[in-house]
Amino acid sequence: MDLTTIIIVLVILILGISLGYFIGNKIATIKRDRYWEGELPGHRKDAIMKSRVVLSGQFSEQLAPFLPDFKFNPTEVRFLGKPIDFVAFKGLDNKNVEEVVFVEVKSGKAKLSQTEKSLKEAIEKKKVRFEEYRIPEDVTKKRGE
Repeated sequence: MDLTTIIIVLVILILGISLGYFIGNKIATIKRDRYWEGELPGHRKDAIMKSRVVLSGQFSEQLAPFLPDFKFNPTEVRFLGKPIDFVAFKGLDNKNVEEVVFVEVKSGKAKLSQTEKSLKEAIEKKKVRFEEYRIPEDVTKKRGE
């Protein structure tokens, strides 16, 4: 075999491999696209349903103080959202806070998260305190004073 024949065989071999790769890639792309055309609507529907559940839960949480069986006066409740939904200050309306209550709102069969459980445990063990922080005067002074 002479050099020209070897070069022609190599060129044909490289073209064959390239063509095979290109065709295989196109077939795989077509199969992938067909798969997702069938799967995507189901995934979208599932994501929308989960989103609705989360949004309705968040809406219900913020609406809870205005529901008839809520134990605290809505004007004495402050929404936090995370890690606990509300802090209720019983007696706040009378300017004499008698009790501070942490309130977590759940609906349906929802359970406390691990963080909520640990917060509940810390409160039950009375690992709660009051702390005052004073802003340094040099931060609050006007320039030139």
